[in-house]
Amino acid sequence: MKRQLAWTAALLMLSGLAGAAEGLVTVASAHSVQETADRLVSVLKKKGMKVFARIDHAAGAASVGRRLRPTQLVIFGNPKVGAPLMQCAQSVAIDLPQKALITQDAQGRVWLSYNDPAYLRQRHHIEGCKPVLAKVSGALAKFARAATRP
Repeated sequence: MKRQLAWTAALLMLSGLAGAAEGLVTVASAHSVQETADRLVSVLKKKGMKVFARIDHAAGAASVGRRLRPTQLVIFGNPKVGAPLMQCAQSVAIDLPQKALITQDAQGRVWLSYNDPAYLRQRHHIEGCKPVLAKVSGALAKFARAATRP
């Protein structure tokens, strides 16, 4: 039985299904990774969000002699929204502050991804926070559109 499970897991990894991005919202961008990230940071700051960090994973990979397609992570948030969400389910703090991942795929297309608030609700069994989750969902979608549209 263990052997069969190991074989199944190996097949899933090879097929790419094991790395499926469950719980992510992904939006195509009309811009490069750098420009998409720049645009996102700009709109976040204009909307009063705190940008905690911007991580260039491709640069990190290059620093150890590895090649990685352009990949940047923007970490941001606002305690006015995050705190009430954590009051509903404290475990959601593991997924906060919010993150946006901007990547370039093998075909040169650029994508912006972020955690789907509906997935966070399910993952953390959040009850009674529908207005906060709706606000977060709407804000994230607006930020993504502003960063990715032509």
